[in-house]
Amino acid sequence: MKRFFAVFLVFYALYSASVLAKDITLPSIGSNSSKRLSAEDEQILGDAFMRSLRLQLPVSEDPEISEYIWHLGYRLVATSSFKEKSFHFFIVNLPSINAFAGPAGYIGMNAGLILATESESEIAAVLAHEIAHITQRHLDRSFSAAEKMSLPAAAAIVAAIILSGQNANIAEAALAATLAANIQSRINFTRENEMEADHIGMQILTEAQFNTDAMPAFFERLQQNERLFNVQVPEFLRTHPVTLTRISESRARSAQHANKPIPLSDDYILIKEKLRVAMNQSPNDLINYYEALLNNPQTRRKQISTLYGYASILLVANKYKDAQIALNKLMKIDKQRVPYIVLQAEIAFNLGNNVKTQKIFESALKLHPKNKSLSLSYAATLLQMNKPEQAKIHLQPLLKNRPSPIVYELLSKAMGETNKPGAALQMLAEYYFLYAQTHTAIDQLGLALRQTDTTPAMVGQIQKRINELKKIALAEQNF
Repeated sequence: MKRFFAVFLVFYALYSASVLAKDITLPSIGSNSSKRLSAEDEQILGDAFMRSLRLQLPVSEDPEISEYIWHLGYRLVATSSFKEKSFHFFIVNLPSINAFAGPAGYIGMNAGLILATESESEIAAVLAHEIAHITQRHLDRSFSAAEKMSLPAAAAIVAAIILSGQNANIAEAALAATLAANIQSRINFTRENEMEADHIGMQILTEAQFNTDAMPAFFERLQQNERLFNVQVPEFLRTHPVTLTRISESRARSAQHANKPIPLSDDYILIKEKLRVAMNQSPNDLINYYEALLNNPQTRRKQISTLYGYASILLVANKYKDAQIALNKLMKIDKQRVPYIVLQAEIAFNLGNNVKTQKIFESALKLHPKNKSLSLSYAATLLQMNKPEQAKIHLQPLLKNRPSPIVYELLSKAMGETNKPGAALQMLAEYYFLYAQTHTAIDQLGLALRQTDTTPAMVGQIQKRINELKKIALAEQNF
């Protein structure tokens, strides 16, 4: 993924150039040093990488999707010998088949890759492979190569990224040429890196009790589809070259494990349909797709996922009563499953029944009191109902644990609508910062200092945050 590598190296260069601002000694661009980044330094770089990624790619903010990939990723990590390391798993709403590992344990996966899988073990196989790249410090070795990159090369990458906002074709050509001439050979994972990631990834899959056959099966299917149907080579195969040797060796390693058939989990099949709906370009075509499946006796085993996808796309198409009919069939099977409950509440709200909507959410939260997806969905709906005070009650606890930009965005709105402009601007500043708009975040905090609801205690907190963000902004400006 060329754009990923460009962002990665730009922030490495930016970070190295900001030594004085952060009082951290790191090798600068052009240095012959091969010093590795400390864990703290890598975390700072990783956070900057993720902020830039959000600005440039459609990272999913859907709470159900985010929670799913997070829990799946940590299921793999928790049973391995790497559980002390922090990881961050996320989905990018792009149809291309790709996954990538960034600094500080950030692992992204495109929606298109999940839609190309046939089992949860296949998703787990890709995640395990990316986890292995991080635990074996393959990216850290790339840092050493990147340190020797010339400043003109770094500048060319920055120019290519800036051009992307003006003319994608020019940017793509400039970036491809720059990478090919100066960087690609240095930062691509080597054949040895890939073999090692396969080997460690297989161990992680085994310890987490996934089917290890999924790794060679998925890689082989991607290759076969490219050859048989003359489709474009998936980005994943370009950035992680898969050879027949690698496939055969992974099959041999998989044969050493006693794999048992693993039934498709409901979480997997529902998230896959949720992504299919999110990525759709034509609601009517997708409605026809689901109706064909529902009318085909051979696909009845997929009835649950098909009904869920069907109800979801009917909601998107504003066919609320039809969506309710489809959902009722699912509710007869399981009334307590969170995705069904959220969908039921959304349909009720769109039908204008606010009282029923609140009852659905309140009852569900009694059954699932710590469910982030429910809390976030309910809070967003309460704001649409003009009930910001109630929305705040469900949003504020979400600040305690890895809050996503949408939490800050919704809280800013809730604070603003309850006559708390200073607090609203604080939340908005954090939202902008997570999208790499550091100067805008500082401006929001400056405005917060002048609001009537800003207490002396808040002034101290705001000023401290301004100083922190100014250091980051200075690093960006110096680069």
